[in-house]
Amino acid sequence: MNTRRDFLQKTGCLALAFHVPMELKSFARSPEAAGSAALEPNAFLRIAKDGTVTVWATRSEMGQGVRTSMAQAVADELGADWSRVQVQQASSAPRFGDLGITGGSQTTKTTFMAFRKVGATAREMLVEAAAARWKVPAKECVALNGQVKHEGSKRGAAFGELVEEAAKLTPPKEPTLRNIKGMGHSRRRLDGPDLVTGKAGFGTDVRLPGMLVASIERCPVFGGKVKSFDAAAALKVPGVKRVFQVTSGVAVLGEHTWAALAGRDALKVEWDEGPAAQASSAGITAQLAKRLETPGKSVRKEGKGAAGLQGAAKRLKAAYDFPFLAHATMEPMVATADVKADRCDIYAPMQAVGLWMPMLMAATGLKAEQIEVHIPLLGGGFGRRAMPDFLMDAVECSKQAGVPVKVQWSREDDMQHDFYRPATHHELEGGLDAKGNLAAWNHRFAGGSIAASLGFPWPPESTEVSGAGDLPYAIPDLEVEWAQSDVPVPLGFWRAVPASFNPFASECFFDELAHAAGKDPLAWRLELLKGEGKRKVGQESVDLGRLRRVLETVRDQSGWGTAKFRKGRGHGVAAHAYLDCDTYVAQVAEVEVKADGAIRVLRVICAVDCGYAVNPENVKAQMEGGILYGLSAALLGEITLEKGRVVQSSFKDYPVARMEHMPKVEVHIIPHADFVPPGGAGEPGLPPLAPAVGNAVFHATGKRLRSLPMTPEKVRQA
Repeated sequence: MNTRRDFLQKTGCLALAFHVPMELKSFARSPEAAGSAALEPNAFLRIAKDGTVTVWATRSEMGQGVRTSMAQAVADELGADWSRVQVQQASSAPRFGDLGITGGSQTTKTTFMAFRKVGATAREMLVEAAAARWKVPAKECVALNGQVKHEGSKRGAAFGELVEEAAKLTPPKEPTLRNIKGMGHSRRRLDGPDLVTGKAGFGTDVRLPGMLVASIERCPVFGGKVKSFDAAAALKVPGVKRVFQVTSGVAVLGEHTWAALAGRDALKVEWDEGPAAQASSAGITAQLAKRLETPGKSVRKEGKGAAGLQGAAKRLKAAYDFPFLAHATMEPMVATADVKADRCDIYAPMQAVGLWMPMLMAATGLKAEQIEVHIPLLGGGFGRRAMPDFLMDAVECSKQAGVPVKVQWSREDDMQHDFYRPATHHELEGGLDAKGNLAAWNHRFAGGSIAASLGFPWPPESTEVSGAGDLPYAIPDLEVEWAQSDVPVPLGFWRAVPASFNPFASECFFDELAHAAGKDPLAWRLELLKGEGKRKVGQESVDLGRLRRVLETVRDQSGWGTAKFRKGRGHGVAAHAYLDCDTYVAQVAEVEVKADGAIRVLRVICAVDCGYAVNPENVKAQMEGGILYGLSAALLGEITLEKGRVVQSSFKDYPVARMEHMPKVEVHIIPHADFVPPGGAGEPGLPPLAPAVGNAVFHATGKRLRSLPMTPEKVRQA
């Protein structure tokens, strides 16, 4: 197996779908539930006699707050006392069904209604039990704050007092949901106390009896493989127990982490570096630009398409470039496996357990019901932990060693053996008519395909065009063309995926055209979003009213058009309709550019319409997190290659945004008079940040920066 793609394909992975909706029909009531001392209407809820409400979360928690929001969906519908609610993480055990994927900002969107039904089911059973006890109509009883009450007789009973009677009832097939609208309620994070006191358990914290710790030496060149190795010196290191070859390299197993790392340092490996040994960032950049010398695939065409530029009174061109990026999770990759002849237990901070079950079955020779993946807290994910490589490392090491093994990656491993955000090259051209109207738009770009790199059975462009192919503005002649250019670098899902770079090209070039036309950039956006209902944009549809409202909100809250800035300061605007998760975001960034070119983002005004905000405070936190993560990409991060090797190795040469970089952030959540199903919040806050900053730099300096990161050197050279 020479490449990670080979690894995925040859181990039997079948990726059928990336987003798996949670359906009530998949809920399995535990066999012991009926007649038990607790109420368990299904596998995801338990109400104990002491009134404790336990919810099993079906998605992974990596700081985005989904375990709290899933529990809140149940608790609010149930009428629970929030102080008595706790959450547990579901595993891959059969009782929980398919856990789906934690990614794409899909968790709340795909689980909210199902978890509401979980709560409604239990509520109706408790109400029915109370009504039977009091011999009153169930419709006269109400569940609220952990109690069922009958207003007419002033009687009440705590949930815990009713569970034995309720557990004997048949769960309703279609419970009635409460009438909700507008916005939910901010609740404290259920895992907050454990996180701040150090009690929370992450993948790195796993300890099993008899466990060894493994560190794996990997080829520094992508696609390279072991030619030979000498383990003699490694085996002399105190605490080192085993050294053997695995798919990803050579594993050194020790009694503890430091033994494994020291043994790995002493290991001698000769590599067959393969065809990627001479790959470089400069060569890949040239390759992408050259790819656009020939036609790519037209992913959207309206009117005359690119041909409409021929009749333009004024034409403008610009080229944009984006580098590879690493995920840089705070917790490096880690997984623990205990493979036995008849069972396999895995402890892995994963985003996509069910997706890789066929691979686990092939690797262990076991059936799905004999494999259980336990999911501790994730010390960051951002798409990286949707990949199975570190999981399979642990399974392979445990199977060979015959004992539980934790494979612990170092920071350097994590930085230099990632699945990176693709590098891309963009060429845009726009045309204005004689009246200064935007008449034509042509966006051509080249890059690798995440889908193709991973061997997924999807169209290669499906993972690359969001933020470009769904441009929402009304333009008579429009064409977007994507050109596949495969690179020897493993590619993966990175927070917001193509919307982490495409909107920078689209929204910054729109800003360039606005200035060329003598238009205010924000007002021009609103002008080109006129109309009601939805507008077809490629394969998707954008809600014009919702996108306009977020732009109008940042306009009003930022003082756009009236704010005064001293020399070296300015503001810029950008918006993005994150159609995959039905969320709309606009941002205005205020920046200061120093004499040496250093960019300081002072303030970000963010408006978000994510439908029903289950936990508004958590939505704000997600917008803030997306903005900070976006700042790393906008101003700091870049992965470069020399001789097939990643140059960067740690935060010392791959800096990420820290507290000192954090601007003042104001988040405004758009309310709705009626219930609008919730969208996502984890990724949508990131896409507008970089273009808003780029446009603000132009406002402050008159200089256009067309590549990321926007470094002081680029400002000085512009």
